[in-house]
Amino acid sequence: MTSLPPTSPRLAPPGAGLPKPELLVANLMFHGGRMFTGRGQAEAMIHAECDALIALAGDCDPAAGARPVLIPRLPGLEDSSRHWSVFMTLEHLRIVNAAVTETIGLLAAGQIPAQPASTAAVKPAPGIDARVIKAFGRGCNELTLAAAAVPELRTAHRFPHPWFGPLDAAGWYFLAAFHLRLHRRQVETILRHLALKPTAAA
Repeated sequence: MTSLPPTSPRLAPPGAGLPKPELLVANLMFHGGRMFTGRGQAEAMIHAECDALIALAGDCDPAAGARPVLIPRLPGLEDSSRHWSVFMTLEHLRIVNAAVTETIGLLAAGQIPAQPASTAAVKPAPGIDARVIKAFGRGCNELTLAAAAVPELRTAHRFPHPWFGPLDAAGWYFLAAFHLRLHRRQVETILRHLALKPTAAA
């Protein structure tokens, strides 16, 4: 078996999930937040988090924004996700938001997505550049527009999330907000670590 180069950290495989005690806490936080968060509040959270992420990424030097940074694992973050760049994080969010947009539309139409939801399937590829910022912004708008087009998000049909169980369209919409907040904290952590690294001229 080929050994990893020294710069590649050994991380858990994609989709390995969270430690069981942490997953229990995440479920309590998620379902508690979902219970007390209405459609309007979820939409406001999504807009606020998307705007914050676009501002953070837009302030990045393109080379710095594309540089993967190994950070300590944040609560709620899979081990395999802690060696990303700012732009890789936005690409992950773009992928997830597109999947949530599709899921909301299908559930509202009385259908279930054909493929099970998988945390391993939504990881970003390396080499993402600053063009992802605009694509991420478009995806955020598409998500909120798709939800706004559904008269009742508390759909009869549900689709399971691998960590949080079966969710109706309202649950998936809140998940998008909950998920954006987690990764906004990740981007802030990446930027703090980038600020601590010496520049090439130093």
